[in-house]
Amino acid sequence: MIAIEVHLDADTAATMARDVRTGLTMQPKELAPKYFYDERGSQLFEQITELPEYYPTRAERSILTARATEIVAAAGRPQTLVELGSGSAAKTRHLLSAMRDAGCLRTYVPVDISEEITHETAECLVEEYPGLVVRGLVCDFEHHLERIPDSVGGRLIAFLGGTIGNLYPAARREFLARLATLMAPGDQLLLGTDLVKQTERLEAAYDDAEGVTAEFNKNVLQVLNRELDADFDLDGFEHVARYDQDEARMDIRLRSLAEQRVRLDSLDLEVEFVAGEEMRTEISAKFTRERLCGVYEEAGMEMNGWFVDGAGDYALSLASPASAAKVAHTQSARASTS
Repeated sequence: MIAIEVHLDADTAATMARDVRTGLTMQPKELAPKYFYDERGSQLFEQITELPEYYPTRAERSILTARATEIVAAAGRPQTLVELGSGSAAKTRHLLSAMRDAGCLRTYVPVDISEEITHETAECLVEEYPGLVVRGLVCDFEHHLERIPDSVGGRLIAFLGGTIGNLYPAARREFLARLATLMAPGDQLLLGTDLVKQTERLEAAYDDAEGVTAEFNKNVLQVLNRELDADFDLDGFEHVARYDQDEARMDIRLRSLAEQRVRLDSLDLEVEFVAGEEMRTEISAKFTRERLCGVYEEAGMEMNGWFVDGAGDYALSLASPASAAKVAHTQSARASTS
């Protein structure tokens, strides 16, 4: 059985225009990373995941391959798997298979922005897993978390790929806190996070020798040229990827190579760049186990499981809403130190 609900904003173009206008009039300038992913951007990102420098996808897949059965058991043998940003569900099949083998798999809820990919994935999965019910949601999960359906038998909510690291601390805390309020007893969050490591390895992962990541970064300008009638000169910018040790995050930017003026006709907006000016296009936070425990605590959650790849590069963690008593204690402790 397949049921797909579509909950996209009526005017995505207006949303994009608002986001871009806000970002380009900030200081420093900034663009939202979700606009990387047009068809070309998605193709480039798939190439990035196969690059020798880019370890996160391989590391996460290795954990799922080796420990999916253990994860499902630790999560209480849930009957429903919810995946935020599901795409083709390539890695998630390890969890689905482990749930099937444990005799608990009933429902899969893919949540993605692409209606086409969601339908294609659903059709493949009901063939691969006979009896599976797929209840897809086509939406921006950052804004439509409340539309995730309830389930009898517990839910495992998977948020993989290290995407949580793209959110600033306040937005990350708000997102996890909202998710916690939607989780019923027996629900578990499975969160993918990249771990702190040597600066050289981190920067190489986001600035590969072949230049694929640079092309991916610049592609956001091509998206703006097409969607907002802009005239960005892609050759007028260079890709910059540096690790900020104080913030424990990669900082991805585009640097203007000369003084230039860009026109966005759809916004009736002109934007000036001075030579050397940098515009942020993405952040990617890195974590330690202790730091992630603190992140969960601030959002009213607690960690219940920790699964790391063999090299110690990447982690999957299980978490659930903390008890009311523990949340009250945390809030009281925080208030006493403020």
